[in-house]
Amino acid sequence: MNFKSLLILIVVLLAAWAIFNFKVQLGILVLPLFFGLVLFITFKLYRLMEKDDSDSYD
Repeated sequence: MNFKSLLILIVVLLAAWAIFNFKVQLGILVLPLFFGLVLFITFKLYRLMEKDDSDSYD
């Protein structure tokens, strides 16, 4: 796992912790922030798998 992927994973875990730790203060923003975080992770993992798949054909 390269450094950039590890850094992104740490940032996402901190964001998830912040969303659920401060959900009362965030109020109605919790749901859009959560969906945004899930979409971000989904697209990052898809790009990582796509990159890995293109490297295997070389």
